[in-house]
Amino acid sequence: MKNNNWYPWVVVGLLWVVALLNYMDRQMLSTMQEAMKIDISELNKAEAFGALMAVFLWIYGFMSPISGMIADRLNRKWLIVGSLFVWSTVTYLMGYADSFQELYWLRALMGISEALYIPSALSLIADWHQGKSRSLAIGIHMTGLYVGQAVGGFGATIAATFSWHSTFHWFGIIGIAYSLILMFALRENPAHNIKKTNIPINNTEKKISLFSGLSVLFSTWAFWIILFYFAAPSLPGWATKNWLPTLFSETLNIPMSEAGPISTITIAVSSFIGVIVGGILSDRWVQKNIRGRVYTGAIGLGMTIPALMLLGFGESFMAVVGAGLLFGIGFGIFDANNMPILCQFISAKYRGTAYGIMNMTGVFAGAAVTEQLGKWTDGGNLGIGFALLSIVVLAALLLQVYFLRPKTDNME
Repeated sequence: MKNNNWYPWVVVGLLWVVALLNYMDRQMLSTMQEAMKIDISELNKAEAFGALMAVFLWIYGFMSPISGMIADRLNRKWLIVGSLFVWSTVTYLMGYADSFQELYWLRALMGISEALYIPSALSLIADWHQGKSRSLAIGIHMTGLYVGQAVGGFGATIAATFSWHSTFHWFGIIGIAYSLILMFALRENPAHNIKKTNIPINNTEKKISLFSGLSVLFSTWAFWIILFYFAAPSLPGWATKNWLPTLFSETLNIPMSEAGPISTITIAVSSFIGVIVGGILSDRWVQKNIRGRVYTGAIGLGMTIPALMLLGFGESFMAVVGAGLLFGIGFGIFDANNMPILCQFISAKYRGTAYGIMNMTGVFAGAAVTEQLGKWTDGGNLGIGFALLSIVVLAALLLQVYFLRPKTDNME
């Protein structure tokens, strides 16, 4: 199908809901800490809570490259459907957990199942959308992640009204039901099916081994730059997902049931704006300048630097919320262009693997910062930790602008 056909946008719409469920299920735990402390005493320590959040990231990170390699070779529709079904079932089961150990292992299982989604989804969208619509399509899909993060922020509010057990149950049921709908509505891109067969199309083609993509990627110098460019902003990206509700609560002296929705909605709304603006700007700029996507991503990263400083040292409601809005817009612009920039340097045959490796580096960075911020929270230094992250983002920005010089917008 051509890009002017309606179905490529149907794919974006279908996966938008999956993206929402993906982040909703993982995010709501971060806002329900207070409610869960009553039944699970270990969660009274911020360091223990940080470990609970981090185990998801470590498992998710280890599985990401494997998920990418699988996505490059198998039908991505069924990977997405299966992933959604499993993590939704895990979410449902978390409502029955009555010990820290049970939560810990369920959270680890969620990391395995959710890791299968992003490499498959983004490479599928990239295959359906080429040229003028790629960044916008990726950006619209990313808004699903942000809306899911915002909805997950209401976990504490729902738990206060009903119970944290019921919250997990109902969110899990919604995901299971949608996975059944997706079975009939989502389709794989036909070109992917052709590329992944083991029957040679001509005498010069050979069967591609499972790990052949790794040697191609790691021998491409631009991929190393993209890895750092992706990982560095992931530090504050994951910090805001896991610790921004706590930062808002402590800085503004408000209960978590209020801080959760305020912080997550702030980031979600502004990131929503950022990915749409970043997608449109990138798709238009690249038509005039092949580095347009790189420059657009750089603008987004540049906006997050002062935002992180203000999040760290701001004390008023206007300062903290304003910093959250600025960070969200900048991160959204950056987020909308990761896969499109990758497509300028990496062939379609290896994009799932490439994004899986990128996801791993970003998640490992996020896991490390999540645990560290847990320790700093216990010591009363959470704000300083946010401010220090701006230094790493600045380094990524400078490397990106100087080294990434694509020659095409779609590497074959």
